[in-house]
Amino acid sequence: MNCTRILQILMPLFFIGLDTSLQAQGQSWQLVWSDEFDYEGEPDPRKWNYDTSGNANGWGNREAQWYTHSEKKNAWVSNGTLKIVARKEPCNGKQYTSARLTTKGKGDWLYGRFEIRAKLPTGVGTWPAIWMLPTDWEYGGWPASGEIDIMENVGYDPDTIVASAHTQKYNHAIGTQKSARIACNDNYEQFHVYALEWDENEYRVYIDQQHYFTFRNEGTGPEAWPYDKRFHLLLNLAIGGNWGGQKGIDDNLFPHTFEIDYVRVYQHKQ
Repeated sequence: MNCTRILQILMPLFFIGLDTSLQAQGQSWQLVWSDEFDYEGEPDPRKWNYDTSGNANGWGNREAQWYTHSEKKNAWVSNGTLKIVARKEPCNGKQYTSARLTTKGKGDWLYGRFEIRAKLPTGVGTWPAIWMLPTDWEYGGWPASGEIDIMENVGYDPDTIVASAHTQKYNHAIGTQKSARIACNDNYEQFHVYALEWDENEYRVYIDQQHYFTFRNEGTGPEAWPYDKRFHLLLNLAIGGNWGGQKGIDDNLFPHTFEIDYVRVYQHKQ
């Protein structure tokens, strides 16, 4: 694995050293939900939703794509993987199409281990993400109810993977988010396992078996730790936006494909 931690810190972080395998950690996990993408067709509707709710306002990030619903050209399962494809084509006033999938209402969890094996796109203007949002928004709208970013990558900085936490106290809108980055110079050529382990005390983010970010429960309440409620998974490929579009969009490189081999969710055995 050609991935190494970058010691540059985006914001003050909660860092720990490297962890090894689950077996070495003495963890006992049970698979509770998965999609191995061992079929052909649309993403399994028993497990996935198409999210198009924020298209009109650019998803609050000035994103340039229009997420489609049930379009084979943007989200399709074949040859053992899910492909989320961004294309240069006009749609409802936008110049690009793509897809954003969620498990909301079909996969919602409080704590566990989440593994997503994926190969990323590359090209200036791309912004793939593997992340989690609250299912019930019990503490209020974003960022009060929290956000967990397991993997983000922007095409103008292709060798860098970023993990982040967003809460009322810590979020990018006020410049206090907690984030860490790791260098991975083959993420668009090889599949890697992006993972989250989450419990009542902290959550930890990994690439393959390398641990590079921890966000801890300070014990001060939901403004800092809203992560005691159900969350669901999201997979999407954005184009442009406040972060992904900082260096523009290279239209010569389309289409772009975000390829996912599997999604697995584990919880501790009772």
